[in-house]
Amino acid sequence: MSSQAVGNQTSSGATDDYSNWYIDEPQGDQELQPGGLHLESFHLYLPDVWNMAWGKGGAGPGRLPPVLSCLCTSPVDFLAGHTTWTVPAAVFVVLFSSLCLLLPPEDPLPFLTLASPPNRGPWKILALLYYPALYYPLAACAPVRHGSAHLLGSMLSWAHFGVQIWQRAECPQSPKIYKYYSLLASLPLLLGLGFLSLWYPVQLVRSFRNAAGAGSEVRGQGWAPACLRLCSSHTSKHGFRSWAWICYRNYIYTPQRGTEWGAEVKSPGTFLVGLFQVALLLLVGVVPTIQKVRAGINTDVSYLLAGFGIVLSEDRQEVVGLVKHHLWALEVCYIAALVLSCSLTSLMLIHSLVTHRANLQALHRGAALDLGPLPRSPQPSRQALFCWMSFSAYQTAFTCLGLLVQQIIFFLGTVTLAFLVVMPVLHGRNLLLLRSLESSWHFWLTLALAVVLQKMAAHWVFLETHHGHPELTNRRVLYAATFFLFLVNVLVGVMVAAWRVLLSALYNAVHLGQMDLSLLPSRSATLDPGYHTYCGFLKIEASQSHPATTAFCALLLKSRRARHPRAPQDSLRQGEEEEGIQLLHTKDPTARGTGPRARQGRVRWGLAYTLLNNPALQVHGAQP
Repeated sequence: MSSQAVGNQTSSGATDDYSNWYIDEPQGDQELQPGGLHLESFHLYLPDVWNMAWGKGGAGPGRLPPVLSCLCTSPVDFLAGHTTWTVPAAVFVVLFSSLCLLLPPEDPLPFLTLASPPNRGPWKILALLYYPALYYPLAACAPVRHGSAHLLGSMLSWAHFGVQIWQRAECPQSPKIYKYYSLLASLPLLLGLGFLSLWYPVQLVRSFRNAAGAGSEVRGQGWAPACLRLCSSHTSKHGFRSWAWICYRNYIYTPQRGTEWGAEVKSPGTFLVGLFQVALLLLVGVVPTIQKVRAGINTDVSYLLAGFGIVLSEDRQEVVGLVKHHLWALEVCYIAALVLSCSLTSLMLIHSLVTHRANLQALHRGAALDLGPLPRSPQPSRQALFCWMSFSAYQTAFTCLGLLVQQIIFFLGTVTLAFLVVMPVLHGRNLLLLRSLESSWHFWLTLALAVVLQKMAAHWVFLETHHGHPELTNRRVLYAATFFLFLVNVLVGVMVAAWRVLLSALYNAVHLGQMDLSLLPSRSATLDPGYHTYCGFLKIEASQSHPATTAFCALLLKSRRARHPRAPQDSLRQGEEEEGIQLLHTKDPTARGTGPRARQGRVRWGLAYTLLNNPALQVHGAQP
């Protein structure tokens, strides 16, 4: 799905100008041509959009319409990509860090001191609901955009931050897992609360400074035009630099104007915090233990090894040095595996952001992505809504579990390589692997010769080219070779099967945290819960936060404010109207020289055509 979406996003070999994409008819596969309504039926579509935005009963002068009020004044609007996403992301980081601090057997709630350890389980379940309720006001105060809300957010953030600083300063060490684990695990929590304690006062000062100026703007005026321009424009530059930039952008996430997403997608901060917490737990839970064991090694270890029939040396001090050296190598292998696991998981998460952006832009253009056997209808469903609610939490859990599985696999691989190949070769002793290969070289040589000879025979003996077409020849020799090499090929097949199991395990472990990629074949993609959740999440994101709908609602808000003039702080800034409605560019050179009113009307009709012909928006249109 990602390759198709990326293909819809950029095409380095295209020479056409797609700046007027919707007006020139959508560009896509022939089998996925959007049906659409005719432009003359816009009067059928407009009443439904108007009722959806303003409500059937209309809106009074003192209140916003139902849908637009939800769009503009929702306390925590995760679907509104043009809102401030940093505050919800910081709150998610604080929330997940609080969950990680519940893992050690400590008091689950700060105001409880429990005497009996068996009773802590129910209180930890209650803490899963307590901390979201505790930190929810920190996220709800941000979108209100009022001085009182910023004042309340400042007070709450400073209170939470002060309490956490006081707790860590009073008790920096903890006997659980590692003496500094509690302090290190609370660093993301302190960073999130510290950011909020600085962000809210800054917004409070800005609200006081801008109280007498031109204040609030219509939400969606700046974000939706940029997103639509990005969706309707394609890069058609040639050259090596352009090709290299396209390849880099397809694998490494780079921010782009017009691709602002909600906090549910912008929670890579939560994923990175989960990565940090799991890596910290794996590091402080194993490495200090290995160091303590290495420091306590004495000459008694030689008797312990002799009991198992292992004699490293006659000198006991040399045995102590060898054991310490092996423990040091074990520690190095563990840390190297942890670094490799964290690096691969981070790269997979960054690539997931690129894939999701490409998929979302393709759906905004009206393309139909290949989602396997899942339904392709852009209309939201109950299952898709459940997937949208669960996506961020699932992604965090998959990231943490993927890092744990990768750590186990890479640690076993590095230990095997170090203790069976590297160290025996360096020290010249315990050459178990090399001795086993020396004793069984006949077997491995037979398998290698069988594979090489079959490939050479298939290339030069059993195939001949006549008139440019390869044809089978020497059929009798082919049948005889197949019969005589059957048993050898069975043994080769055992080796290939083992390699297949190892390769599939490694591939699935690396991509376990990448929910936009199914770990099962396309015909069984519905059995992959992660991929199924991502498809439902993508459907909700594409249908409920479409930039064309957002821009249209912004135009409705602006027209209503024009009919009901208010104070100067509710008016639009000068020049913002042109930015908000210039969603599509025209190719006609004579039209570019026309006045602003004619250009405004032409762009609005282009927006109407977009609303009518985009398959992702037709489900909201009038039914004939």
